[in-house]
Parts: sequence; structure tokens; C-alpha cells
Amino acid sequence: MDKFKELPLLLLDNSSMMSVLNEGVFKCYNMSLSDAGHILDAYDDAHILKCFSNREIETVMYDYLGIRKRDFAYKRIRNIRTGQDAIVFKLYITPSETQPVIHADDGVEAKKIQNVYVYCQYLTRIS
Repeated sequence: MDKFKELPLLLLDNSSMMSVLNEGVFKCYNMSLSDAGHILDAYDDAHILKCFSNREIETVMYDYLGIRKRDFAYKRIRNIRTGQDAIVFKLYITPSETQPVIHADDGVEAKKIQNVYVYCQYLTRIS
């Protein structure tokens, strides 16, 4: 059985990760952002399911992590299957300790209010 065809790679965010952990035993590893990109490159678009609808995650994936923009099918998943893998993109947002004000060319004033961080985890259901 070809794992890539039988069990698609799932792309999850903070909330969709919680919904797939209903039953089973899991292994979860922190991974580098570049490793996440390499894993995505190993799969065809048809063998990856995007299980979140958070546009901020997609902006981070494509604009800041250097992952090439692709068209993944969306599917809401309630349970990850035994032997199935997922990459979890987790956003971590903190208030800005400093709130500098900048002035755009047209005179509009903007204030920094938060810091956005992202990290990735690799999740596998082992039983």
C-alpha cells in the first residue's frame, strides 16, 4: 500500500489539531520550518488535505516560510487514521511590549500592537 495515496498528509492549525486527537496514541515532534517545506515538497497536491480555513496561516506558509503556493483540497477531519501524518502550523501571538508608531508616505499613522510567531509540529497517529 502506498502511504502517500492511501493516507494523505493533513495540514492542521491550532484548533483543527485539537479536533483530530479524539482517540488513539500519537507522537508529536517539533520541527523546523524548512523541514515542513521539504515534507510538503515530497507530496503531490492531490495527496495533501488542508484541514483549516485560517488565512493567516496560509499567509505565513506562503509569504514568510518560503513554501511555494499550492492548491490543496480542503476537508474537515474529525479523526486522524492510524499511520497517518500531519503537519501542524501553530500561531503564537503576543502583545507588543513596545508600541512604536510609524508614519506611512501618505501621512497615515500606524501602531504596532502584536507580535506573530509560527512554529511547526509533525504529528503521527501510531495506534
